[in-house]
Amino acid sequence: MLTIPGVIIRNYAWQIVLKEQGIQISFLQSLKVFLIGYFYGIFTPGFYGQLMRIPYLKEKTGQPYGKLFVTTFIEITMRSFSIYLMILIGALIFLSSIKEIFYVILVWFIIFSSVIFYFIKKERGEKIFNLFVKYFIPKRFKVSLNSFLSTFYNDFPRIRILILPVLLSIITWILIFTQYYIFVIALGLQIPYIAFLFLFPIANVAGYIPITIAGLGIREITAITIFTTIYNVTKEEILVVALLGFIITDIVTGFVGFLLSLTETVDKKSFLKA
Repeated sequence: MLTIPGVIIRNYAWQIVLKEQGIQISFLQSLKVFLIGYFYGIFTPGFYGQLMRIPYLKEKTGQPYGKLFVTTFIEITMRSFSIYLMILIGALIFLSSIKEIFYVILVWFIIFSSVIFYFIKKERGEKIFNLFVKYFIPKRFKVSLNSFLSTFYNDFPRIRILILPVLLSIITWILIFTQYYIFVIALGLQIPYIAFLFLFPIANVAGYIPITIAGLGIREITAITIFTTIYNVTKEEILVVALLGFIITDIVTGFVGFLLSLTETVDKKSFLKA
């Protein structure tokens, strides 16, 4: 029951970005594309499979690949920014218990925010991209890549427009971790809801490290380390919470995306040519 509103809210947040960039696609169509991307995401390290939204968006909108890459990247980045913000707040609240983690999170949050702030400005971003293409890309790929990069800043969304999607992303994270917490209650674990709400995101972000498929194993080990250190719980109990939560929030959603991928087709030849 919490999965459905979470998915709808996340798609609505993405719709705000799509409309700001002048990408015309209905709510239902973008929802389908989002779910298909989610399916590919849970079977790839770092959830990079979410970028598979791009060819489906191309099929439905006809917009340039560079622009579609940016709108997908912005949605994913806003989502990352929102969970990093939650982690920073959580680490600050529980500073006495996880002091070392707090400073690591603070440094990472500053670096992440600085990079995003730098590339938001077209003049700065294009300068770095041009240098990258000039010195690191083989000559035979330069023309195609320059054409791709030239559409990056087409109708780039205004910063103030992105505030609401970030806030909506925080709401979706709260819904997701509330689903996890249901298993905490079911197992009778003495972990306060607020503490879980702000500490489990640390484990979730650890799963973004592109080592295993969908962070499987990395997320669970991190969750075990955090909660067994702070609370009187066992490794097995936290493992159950992490795995069942992953199944409910990710596998089930991804399965819907899999079913949609069987019916929603994309012109693979045109995608490969691009």
